Amino acid sequence: MSGSRKMILLGRIVAAHGIRGEVQIVSHTGDPGAIGAYGPLADAAGKRSFTVRVIRVTPKGVIARVEGVYDRNAAEALRGIDLYVDRSRLPPPAEGEYYHEDLIGLAAHDPEGKRIGSVVAMPNYGAGDLVEIKLDASRHTELIPFQDAYVPLVDIAGGRLTVIMPAFAPDDGEGREGEDADGDESGNDGGSTPPR
Repeated sequence: MSGSRKMILLGRIVAAHGIRGEVQIVSHTGDPGAIGAYGPLADAAGKRSFTVRVIRVTPKGVIARVEGVYDRNAAEALRGIDLYVDRSRLPPPAEGEYYHEDLIGLAAHDPEGKRIGSVVAMPNYGAGDLVEIKLDASRHTELIPFQDAYVPLVDIAGGRLTVIMPAFAPDDGEGREGEDADGDESGNDGGSTPPR
């Protein structure tokens, strides 16, 4: 994606559907069928453009046609492509809602105002959105549920959010015993669009 343009992930082509070039898309838009309403979408590099026409919405995803794709082989070639839209083409989020892209990079502070890290990703593994915070005092990241109980304040304009770290039960400390005096843990480093 090019320099100053901010791109928002709207969905991913996950499979070919049928023999006439239709594809199945996992849509990240509030209304899954709205993924075709934003005009041409781009790939992650911003080099390819895809005009998507939604045919129907199913429990497994959106069935759609991509302009210029007319057979299963061509549809299969699109599998795994993420679909982005320029941020300027999206409506502003409603009160209390955020685009994930707007949250990445925010400074994370504890309730007393002390900086503890920064937001590096907003993953969702099926049980709800998470805030992934790269801790300043560690090489590792922490995953925090993106819920008011743990993230009571989001200040996009101020470039920060407030995080209440979850309390861990004593037997939840597996992997934490290797922390050294600097807060670094021995072991492997931690891992990695639309409104909440």
